[in-house]
Amino acid sequence: MPAEAADPPDGMAGATIDAFHRGAFFLAQPAGRGHRAGLDAMILAAAVPSGFTGRLADLGAGAGAAGLAVATRCPDARIVLVERDAEMVAYARRSLGLPQNAALIGRAEVFAADVTLSGEARTAAGLADRAYDFAIMNPPFNAPADRASSDNLKKRAHVMPSDMFEQWVRTAAAIVKPGGGLALIARPVSLETILAALAGRFGEARIVPIHPRAEEDAIRIVLRARHGSRGGPALSPPLVLHDTGRALTPRADTICNGTAGLFGD
Repeated sequence: MPAEAADPPDGMAGATIDAFHRGAFFLAQPAGRGHRAGLDAMILAAAVPSGFTGRLADLGAGAGAAGLAVATRCPDARIVLVERDAEMVAYARRSLGLPQNAALIGRAEVFAADVTLSGEARTAAGLADRAYDFAIMNPPFNAPADRASSDNLKKRAHVMPSDMFEQWVRTAAAIVKPGGGLALIARPVSLETILAALAGRFGEARIVPIHPRAEEDAIRIVLRARHGSRGGPALSPPLVLHDTGRALTPRADTICNGTAGLFGD
């Protein structure tokens, strides 16, 4: 889990500076409002192979947690944080400008763009066809009928628009090179919709259920697939987050703190 590391510098009132991967990188995030990154982003980042060396798009990046976690695990990767919300774009840029993240200079950048753009508009926003080797996404996954937050920044980050997975996967299929990868995290209830969106675009989907405890139902799934493959899906061993209490299991701790990959690579 992230730990608050420092007071925000001048010009960043209303933000916290939080340490991830035990201080390997830091994130500027809104304090007490909006979406604040946690385990979901770290688990998603761990779906990328540790030896990844290409260009990766973090679609719907927010402040940049998942993408920067990949950058710290994969020192030869180049990361593009893609976010449409102007306020979160500002936080992502603040994150890249933190002195604690100096090691990431030149390897990460921010594009202000809507993931659902298509055609020339998408290309003009920096998401050109076949320009990326991998894409990751932690999209909104609350249904519109779920209890909505009064915090509009959080609501925009959490509420799933109609046809969202189809639109986001369509973009990933356009920008990722043949043979490249896609990883996403979502609720288990969305699996059928996700597999339908992948059809004809990404195959060989490997799915990891994420369980709070061994005896409890999964609350998330992480899926990794390959662009252009016709292979079918496979269910991988689950990740159990906690034995008892709030402490992470040893495996979950290594995955969430950037020292192991979710799929063992």
